[in-house]
Amino acid sequence: MIGGGQGAFIGAVHRIAARIDGEYELVCGAFSSNAEKSKASGVLLGLQANRVYSSYTELIEKEKQLPEDERVQVISIVTPNHVHFDPAKAALENGFHVVLDKPMTFSLAEAKELDKVVKASDRLFCLTHTYTGYPMVKEAKQLIKAGKLGTIRKVYVEYPQGWLSSFLEGDDNKQASWRTDPGKSGIAGAMGDIGTHAFNLAEYVTGLEVTQICADINVVVPGRKLDDDGAALLKFNNGASGVLTATQIAAGEENNVKIRVYGEKGGLEWHQSDANSLTLMYTDKPMEVWRTGGGYTSSFAQHNARTPAGHPEGYLEAFANLYRNFALTIKAGLDGREATPEEKDYPGIQEGVRGMAFIENVIASGKSDKKWTEFSI
Repeated sequence: MIGGGQGAFIGAVHRIAARIDGEYELVCGAFSSNAEKSKASGVLLGLQANRVYSSYTELIEKEKQLPEDERVQVISIVTPNHVHFDPAKAALENGFHVVLDKPMTFSLAEAKELDKVVKASDRLFCLTHTYTGYPMVKEAKQLIKAGKLGTIRKVYVEYPQGWLSSFLEGDDNKQASWRTDPGKSGIAGAMGDIGTHAFNLAEYVTGLEVTQICADINVVVPGRKLDDDGAALLKFNNGASGVLTATQIAAGEENNVKIRVYGEKGGLEWHQSDANSLTLMYTDKPMEVWRTGGGYTSSFAQHNARTPAGHPEGYLEAFANLYRNFALTIKAGLDGREATPEEKDYPGIQEGVRGMAFIENVIASGKSDKKWTEFSI
């Protein structure tokens, strides 16, 4: 692991997710840009002292020198956005598979370059867009793919949070400080941090791609340097329209991610607050509620569910599904077989490039006087 040391939030989440299915063992790390903090973090995690490194460059250089049966196979990068590209590039070029936290890079230019690096390597790449890991999100995708709703016409996706409704970055809050800093986060705040999740969820579930954007981007809290609120009208490549909202100043909200999709035959709705349920709506019969663990669900939903129906599975399990599917795909290659579609169902480099393109396009649209901005990569 690179990053994720003492005091970090997302590093612990990654470690829990990786361990749930027993597919990974944490063997080394460079947990902080501060060498002493990295060492202290490694001690707390029970690692061998000689495999806790003072920098990611040292980690990659020394691990590469170890015998194949000892060296690390996968490097998980859980640093702030501005420290995504360099370690990911170095890891891939030196023969390691990579798991990277989203958004993929600091800029679209870096994303395009990383795309080239992945394609030139023989390594695999996973991007942790957590919400696509939920079984009923996968079920929604499969139902739409099978034509259950007919031609898709309308998409609503939203991600409201309230944790930045005050100027937390002024109180030495580590998470707020880097996420609202253009030098570390990039050109977007809320749209980069959570808007990319909403965008990815919309494209993943529908199987469509956004082609045009009309955005309203706001900085609500006085003194803040990046957007903390925004909305965008969307046009998709099949002619469907959509609405995306992402805000971090909705006081009282937690992480109420939600998506609704409507086709010519009916609609569906999923939201994280009741993640085990998927609501289906029809024009000619009563509404249905499908549940995680039900025998009537697709192989994709069943592959990503661990417990019998009625036992709630949540954020950590969804996160773990990305790690497990990535591990199973790597192991399939080691075994000389083709991974199954269910195993290969995790976000990768293409989702990362499109996510960075969304950030740059939605911010450009918010600054533009034009009604519609073409979605360009």
